[in-house]
Amino acid sequence: MNNALSSNKQTIARLFESLQDPQTAQAALAQQVGDHFAWHGPKPFKSCSSSEDWCSTFWLPFMDAFTGVSRETHMLFGGISQGKADNRPDGQSWVGATGYYEGVFSKPWLGFEPSHQQVKMRWGEFFRFENGKIVEMYTLFDIIDFLQQIDKNPLPPSHGIDFVYPSPAGINGVLIGERIDASETAESMRLIREFLFEGLNNFDEENLTSMGVADFFHDNVNWYGPGGIGACLSLKEFQNYHQQHWLVAFPDRKVQDLDSLFAEGDFVGSSGWAGVTSQHTGNYLSAEATGNRINFNGMDFWLRRGDKFVENWVFVDMIDLFDQLGVDLLKQAREG
Repeated sequence: MNNALSSNKQTIARLFESLQDPQTAQAALAQQVGDHFAWHGPKPFKSCSSSEDWCSTFWLPFMDAFTGVSRETHMLFGGISQGKADNRPDGQSWVGATGYYEGVFSKPWLGFEPSHQQVKMRWGEFFRFENGKIVEMYTLFDIIDFLQQIDKNPLPPSHGIDFVYPSPAGINGVLIGERIDASETAESMRLIREFLFEGLNNFDEENLTSMGVADFFHDNVNWYGPGGIGACLSLKEFQNYHQQHWLVAFPDRKVQDLDSLFAEGDFVGSSGWAGVTSQHTGNYLSAEATGNRINFNGMDFWLRRGDKFVENWVFVDMIDLFDQLGVDLLKQAREG
């Protein structure tokens, strides 16, 4: 299984290099996908079932709109998923990666006129493998962060700090050719499962301490939230700038079965389309309570040091979230 994991990670690293050439991107992906392939991306993009669809509807328009696009990969690692809430066997093989794209916004994209400025696009991607082929792929771009950069932000000012999404501090996050201690991987998985399915799911809807986040996050945790929320550079900031606002709006939020949850050494990755569900019963950012049942599409990357997580990189599909609240953020941004 270690040989398969190593091969899968190398496949993704090579794919990232091949995709930089628009002329060969579709062929490069087609060589790596299985007979039954599915791609799921950020709103407003529709899911795709072939490499051709993915290239024509998502990848090539993006590459065309941003001149000189380069990819910076902060983390790339993989493992066997244990994403079921009740710990039922999962056994699926995944690779996750995240970082920045950087390029000049030079042609229209998503209905926005080019600003002709250098922008950084946060990206996160998860790939599920079967028999050495990619059969499922999840992608999130931080579109709100992009809109903030071109002065089209449709949301109120972030409580946290904008534009903070660094690589892991003091450690290589691209785990290709690294020797990994299996006991460290097991400890990372144990801690994340306790955090997600026992800690976060135990909120009593009154007191933040009922979730026991301090048992899992270091006091000086760096929590890199998505555009619209911003980064929180301590546990106190995380609670004050993000968690209390989130839980006022979504007090009964529940982590469900996740599409992926895997660890490699000190790193953990997770993706979930509808991985968290809640009823929207309080105001959140610019949206008043709707009473709607909400599903959250998101991704997380964590770094563990000892018995605590010290960094957490977070994606939430805010365009999809607000669409469920009856708010078209892209339309507001275009008209604003």
